[in-house]
Amino acid sequence: MNILITGGTGLIGQHLTKTLQAKGHTISYLSREKEQIPHVKVYQWDLKSDYIQEEALKNIDYIVHLAGAGIADKRWTDERKQEIIDSRIKPIELLKKELKKNNIKLKGFISSSAIGYYGGNTGEERVNENTKPGNDFLAKCTKLWEEHAQNMTQADRVVMIRTGVVLSEKGGALPKLLQPVKLGVGSPLGSGKQWMSWIHIDDLCDIYIKAIEDEAMKGPYNAVAPTPVRNEEMTKTVAEVLHKPLWAPNVPAFVLKLLFGELAITILGGNYVENKRIVEETKYTYKFPDLVSALQNLLK
Repeated sequence: MNILITGGTGLIGQHLTKTLQAKGHTISYLSREKEQIPHVKVYQWDLKSDYIQEEALKNIDYIVHLAGAGIADKRWTDERKQEIIDSRIKPIELLKKELKKNNIKLKGFISSSAIGYYGGNTGEERVNENTKPGNDFLAKCTKLWEEHAQNMTQADRVVMIRTGVVLSEKGGALPKLLQPVKLGVGSPLGSGKQWMSWIHIDDLCDIYIKAIEDEAMKGPYNAVAPTPVRNEEMTKTVAEVLHKPLWAPNVPAFVLKLLFGELAITILGGNYVENKRIVEETKYTYKFPDLVSALQNLLK
């Protein structure tokens, strides 16, 4: 099939591209820059001027929407918050407009989403796809994101992938966890009791592929491993897999709040997210269902 990806040069996009190509699919990207990427046709778009290169949408079966400004890249000023929201919503609206104008009907629109839908901190509550959204910035952003995706009327079906903490050796959360542990100063953050609902990048990309190929999949799915862990367990397991000592005290919450402001919720908060629909409805089998096997694979 012909699959167009937004945000294809990011961590997930690059990994997903290789996996899709290995299955024989043809991949193209929408990008702000002119780029030369082997075996990928790159088309330009510009959200500020509502421009998409005309050829980009021809003969496309599926669009995978991964584009979006990094949640934790900068402090959350009001301007930055709006930028985060716009970077997820405006691409959907532009795509919808261009598809409609050119009378193009997709087989499916697969949109990235996030477990931030439930809020930055749900404590000990176990949440699943039937749980109502939270009421903080993360929840507001993700809810708007999903609402716009769900209104992609130019697609036969829409799937939203609510992604947890992605573990990859090439980026995301894991290298940030690894660095202090390798230096012998790794420590839990805040209380260390906050839940981390994680997923190995191989499983995440396989879930995206299943969302493309399984025509029964519609709506939101929690893309998390079956075994969430607390922050202190994550840090301890990383140290054990690396054969490094772990002796430093917890980083106090007030220090993190001083450093990151409101953004600290992404570190100090946590969610115990259940992958109810993935397991019960799609029967997907995880390659890395537990943290030890995931880390051993990534850190070998």
